[in-house]
Amino acid sequence: MIIGNGKLITNDSASTYLENGAVLIKDNIIEEVGSFEDLKKSYPNEEVVDVKGRVIMPGMICAHSHIYSAYARGMSVSKPTSDFFEVLENLWWSLDRKLTLEDVKLNAQTTYIDSIQNGVTTLIDHHSGPNSVTGSLFAIAEAAKELGVRTSLCYEVSDRDGHEIMLKEIEENINFIKACQKDDNNDMIKGLFGLHASFTVSNDTLNKVREAMEGVYNGYHIHVAEGIQDEYDSLKKYGRRVVERLHDFDILGEQTIAVHGVHANQREIEILKDTNTSVVHNPESNMNNAVGCPPIISMIKQGVRVGLGTDAYTNDMFESMKVANILHSHHLCDPTVGFMETKAMQFDNNPKILSKYFKKDLGVIQKGAYADIITLDYDPLTPMNGDNWFGHALFGMTGRIVNDTIIAGKFVMKDREILVADVTSIKAKSRERAKQIWPLM
Repeated sequence: MIIGNGKLITNDSASTYLENGAVLIKDNIIEEVGSFEDLKKSYPNEEVVDVKGRVIMPGMICAHSHIYSAYARGMSVSKPTSDFFEVLENLWWSLDRKLTLEDVKLNAQTTYIDSIQNGVTTLIDHHSGPNSVTGSLFAIAEAAKELGVRTSLCYEVSDRDGHEIMLKEIEENINFIKACQKDDNNDMIKGLFGLHASFTVSNDTLNKVREAMEGVYNGYHIHVAEGIQDEYDSLKKYGRRVVERLHDFDILGEQTIAVHGVHANQREIEILKDTNTSVVHNPESNMNNAVGCPPIISMIKQGVRVGLGTDAYTNDMFESMKVANILHSHHLCDPTVGFMETKAMQFDNNPKILSKYFKKDLGVIQKGAYADIITLDYDPLTPMNGDNWFGHALFGMTGRIVNDTIIAGKFVMKDREILVADVTSIKAKSRERAKQIWPLM
């Protein structure tokens, strides 16, 4: 299949841009990139999809989200939410305790549908649902398979719901990781080991986790110093800052994702760099929870690999990029920072993070990469080229102008129509179930 006759943004190392470009897809792989006319002549028997001048670019990557939060959109909470810990206890931990396995799959379906509609082709999720632990990651994976989405999943282990549930959470992570190692659905579904955060995980639990992971895997996904209380708790109980404590338990490393890092100090940044741990920034969530602005600019300058996620605040990575850009220039009172760092997070580092888990390149249109591609109905009002395409992506594009979404060489959305699910039925079920959940909040 040839996808062509569009403004082609490749995001390759040369920042190749073709005004009338095309991509040849063989099965789930990009076979060739070139001009539309050249590829049509070279491969006369290939199916041709004419995008009629739209932008063609790599699918977007979300490096951290929470599928379990899907029912929260539009929901009111009756209990106090005056600080971050009350938000956790009275909103998110209250909601996740009410989820059944049916809810888990439904949340996954609606989140993946919204992601596809916003041009997100790969999503790394961090799940929670203490009263429906067993089988929860498998339920999410089932939804991902049905919708054809590339994803990485984990369950956040925590002591907050008691010892027996904590043991189930460890078991769910290990069972899912092993299942993915045995069958990853053609490199579409991966598993990490999830931990909630330092302040909800005891030393005894971390020892159990380390024992369970021995010989299995070494990739973790954990919230790190999102709220200042996480640091206070670690210092009070263990005499170590959060990153230092995690390092003591061999949690950090190149396969690990440390999310947020809002209150990480210089020593912790150095440890993250030295261990080659990935950090994921979630700007809208940090602002919404009023936890502070993380030292992302400093991290990037010091060589920490920082990617970009949403923390489920949105499923639109274009939106997350816009806020990342302005948050740091505003916070540092420096209009020269934010722009290039945001580009690095989304288009350089998110693909690098994914390369730790998936076998072929993602987030780039080049020969040999996976064919995860989107088209956007974007007609630039100023010139667009290989030097300035990111400025157009940041200031001109949004997820809602995505026209087509291709994952692993297959259209999952074409002309804004989802081809892989009954969207009307799924959303109706979600609305009905949310009406039952909301009064309990």
